[in-house]
Amino acid sequence: MWEAIRQNKIKSVLLISLMGLLLLILGAVFGAVIARGGGGILAGISIAGVLWFFLTFIALVEGKNILLAFSGAKEVQSEDAPQLYNIVEEMKIASGLPTLPKIYIIESKAPNAFAVGSPDNCAVAITSGLLAVLTRDELQGVIAHEIGHIKNQDTKFLTITGVMLGTIVILSDIFTRTMFYGSMMGGRRSRSSRDSGGQAQVVLLVVGIILAILAPLLAQIIYLACSRSREYLADASAAVFTRFPEGLASALEKISAKASIPLEAANRVTAPMFIVPPMGLDGKSFASVFSTHPPTEERVKILRSMSGGAGFSEYNKVFRQVTGKDVINSENLLSAEQLKLRGISREDDKTEKRRSREANDLVMKLHNYKFINCECGIKIKIPPNYQDSGIRCPRCGRAHSI
Repeated sequence: MWEAIRQNKIKSVLLISLMGLLLLILGAVFGAVIARGGGGILAGISIAGVLWFFLTFIALVEGKNILLAFSGAKEVQSEDAPQLYNIVEEMKIASGLPTLPKIYIIESKAPNAFAVGSPDNCAVAITSGLLAVLTRDELQGVIAHEIGHIKNQDTKFLTITGVMLGTIVILSDIFTRTMFYGSMMGGRRSRSSRDSGGQAQVVLLVVGIILAILAPLLAQIIYLACSRSREYLADASAAVFTRFPEGLASALEKISAKASIPLEAANRVTAPMFIVPPMGLDGKSFASVFSTHPPTEERVKILRSMSGGAGFSEYNKVFRQVTGKDVINSENLLSAEQLKLRGISREDDKTEKRRSREANDLVMKLHNYKFINCECGIKIKIPPNYQDSGIRCPRCGRAHSI
């Protein structure tokens, strides 16, 4: 297990280095285009190098908060979602994380989740749609998967690469727009001016085309470079933490079944972090070749075939039967702990309608709605812009002060 994590760390460092190299190349190109000379190239590389160092520092210090902000996630407290907090606390103890992950909610009907940060400073973000459709066991499986990513330190490197990717995309877009507007203004110059700058205009055009293509390609590189073994290891970790692989398997099926629901919070920077690809790439089309995630059907099959235990060795044995290869080097599993399956599904007295109502109430709390429980049994929901000092129950007519 630790060998597999080590290999993932090596791949992550290589990925970050390649992105840094790309940033230096872009700096050199920008410097050559703007200054038209060797001095411009050196200046561009120097500026890009300083920018690379600064952005990496920012990613390490504030990357978690930046990615959560990009997703529109809002933090919730234990009194807002007691069951969710209880599950996170359970999985924190089971995984041995040094700190309790902060919990964030993303307002979206699309069920999904992701984690960010390092083991000492981490967070789990889930959509309101996930709370609406999953039972307690299924939700526990998803939380365990995300905490598995944190424990395996996948999220730390994805945070760094995600922030760097977003920065490169923004810089490329800015340069492309600058080139476009510069060429528009150049059209007003004199003929002699255009002739003398014709070669530079051609260079700018070529660079603009390359940069326009670069952003989506770079997103695909991120998708490819983030090894699929990360997802398998997180699934295996979830089985270990919960002792109940069926919970995650059932959750993955429900999430995948609703993959057509758009997740506005997802973008090409945060997409690789979600438990199931939010862009509709789920092993059902040619495009799935470019996904960081393995097909959900395969993940579910592996989890449901774990009849001999919940440990890493059992997961690897089933993985070998399904795929014909090892996800974890068998030599590193000689001393792996043999864990018994829990095998019992907890009773969940909540219907999907009730879970959906509770998820909607939680979102309204995050938007500063106030709630009054009337004696007749109805819950009155008061919007934050309500101005009166009192309100009457629409069912029984009782007056309530605010």
